[in-house]
Amino acid sequence: MSEYCNVAPGHPLHGPYHDTEYGFPITSEADLFERLVLEINQAGLSWLTVLKKRDAFRHAFDHFEVDRVAAYGDEERARLLNDAGIIRHRQKIDAVIHNAQVIQQLRVSHGGFEAWLSAHHPLPHAQWVKLFRRHFRFTGPEIVKEFLMSTGYLPGAHHDQCPVQQQVLAASPAWTQTSSDTNPPG
Repeated sequence: MSEYCNVAPGHPLHGPYHDTEYGFPITSEADLFERLVLEINQAGLSWLTVLKKRDAFRHAFDHFEVDRVAAYGDEERARLLNDAGIIRHRQKIDAVIHNAQVIQQLRVSHGGFEAWLSAHHPLPHAQWVKLFRRHFRFTGPEIVKEFLMSTGYLPGAHHDQCPVQQQVLAASPAWTQTSSDTNPPG
């Protein structure tokens, strides 16, 4: 999404996200979960809409504490569907709760969300999409691509002339690291 490098700088919401988050590696479970939730909620909307609602998302989803979100029941679903601060879309809300439960399972099977991502890296985009669809809800090709680019697992967040690209490269995102001993599980 190199065109983002041309429009984001200087914008009050896009600028800080572009300059300090987009494409940088993330290891924190809550931060990875937040990014997945935001990408899911962006579907069909603008990224600016999501960024404007980001603080409301954090509050509504308990700062993306996976165990709390995974335990949400009917009362929390109703609360979220009535929260005008977030994107009130039943399928997206259900996907967020389901995906929190998946992340709990990834702790058991792989040691966590970040470890699961690392265990499967590197994969081409199409294989990432298949993998995400086997485990997560509301994760089509564009959502998976943006999630992986934004968290450093796929290249393309910044164009080579973007000053932020050098900072991203210095942070050693996963897409810059390929090793001969990496055998991603199917």
